[in-house]
Amino acid sequence: MATATPNIASSEIARTVIDPNAYAEWDGLLDTFDWLRENQPVAQIKPDEEGVFEPFWLITRYDDVMRISKDNTTFLNNPRPVVFSLNSAIEFSRKATGSNMLVDSLVVFDAPIHPKYRKLTQDWFMPRNLKLMEGEIRALADKAVQTMIDNGPEVDFVKSVAAPMPLHVIMQILGIPEEDEPRMLMLTQQLFGGQDADLSGTGMENMTPEQVMQLVAGAVKTFEDYFAGIAAERRANPTDDVASIIANAKVDGEPLSDRDMAGYYIIVATAGHDTTSATMSGAMLALARDPEQFAKVKADRSLLPGLVEEAIRWTTAVQHFMRTAAEDVEISGQKIAKGDWMMLNYVAANHDPTQFDNPRAFDASRSPNRHTAFGAGAHQCLGLHLARLQIRILFEALLDRLDSVELAGEPARATSTFVGGLKTLPLKISAG
Repeated sequence: MATATPNIASSEIARTVIDPNAYAEWDGLLDTFDWLRENQPVAQIKPDEEGVFEPFWLITRYDDVMRISKDNTTFLNNPRPVVFSLNSAIEFSRKATGSNMLVDSLVVFDAPIHPKYRKLTQDWFMPRNLKLMEGEIRALADKAVQTMIDNGPEVDFVKSVAAPMPLHVIMQILGIPEEDEPRMLMLTQQLFGGQDADLSGTGMENMTPEQVMQLVAGAVKTFEDYFAGIAAERRANPTDDVASIIANAKVDGEPLSDRDMAGYYIIVATAGHDTTSATMSGAMLALARDPEQFAKVKADRSLLPGLVEEAIRWTTAVQHFMRTAAEDVEISGQKIAKGDWMMLNYVAANHDPTQFDNPRAFDASRSPNRHTAFGAGAHQCLGLHLARLQIRILFEALLDRLDSVELAGEPARATSTFVGGLKTLPLKISAG
């Protein structure tokens, strides 16, 4: 039987769920989600002051998150924003673009548009095609590890390995010149790291929310202008890269609009490296804290696929997506009305003890490990095979070359409600 009144979360919990700083304080955040899963698994999050943001339902249990993720008819990515946004940010986006989101991309679209757009590049990201890149990715991993060793014994793993390697891979896939990669990294950090002063590099701690939105909008505009040039060049001189596929793509017989094309480029360029970087760093942090597990995986490489999957779960780089109910529905006994907004919190779902024994522990031998980090259903991450491939190859190279690894200082997480992970990881390494 559904509850008669909304299961409204306390003001303290509501502030925690939407506060970027809370996501940098990982253990405290997990404590909050543990309490919610047990006591308010479907909790309504309301603002302290009316008009700051639209109320939404926070979904924290694994089974509920998976159910909603797989049902793309009942739970829509549109018409509300697909990432949590303040009302001021939504209004800014509408004025700037006519849309609730500054970028319209695969993650925003619903059927029947979404499958048509996804199909354009889906085959390119399948394992049989990515296998052709394996040698190139291995060479990049070997180079990154050697550079780290040369700069050791104390290094920041994020800056020396985890950030540059996947960035270089995805830029090659898009056919972007190596000299433009620092610019792409900066723009990505402004787009996804706009809530973090260190990542945005703009003194944003002194900015108003409107100024932060202008910063993000500026990054989007720069991306759009840059990729417009790439698209024009690939239409004139097509190659076999993803940039050429997007530039020359047609849906229902018509070329992509400039906005849709830009959105496609942006989602591939940004989601293709930032999340992989975060996952690589998370795995390295876990091994640095656990010498016994490091030695175990180094000695038994059959554990590597498990390490990769556990890193993806344990890190959960994409921390949430929003959905909108297309009809009245009930979730874990709570009535959800048509048009209601929901947050699928993947961090909470991936730490649900009913699905994962001792979920805060990093266990490379964990099996099964059916996490929600890549989503599920029609919107499951397009680049999941590429992410797994890069992480596996990098850790093959690391385990081949390193004898030991330990923390050389306190790691720091990004302050971000959406894409999160470590922004620094100081290590002391010993190479054989």
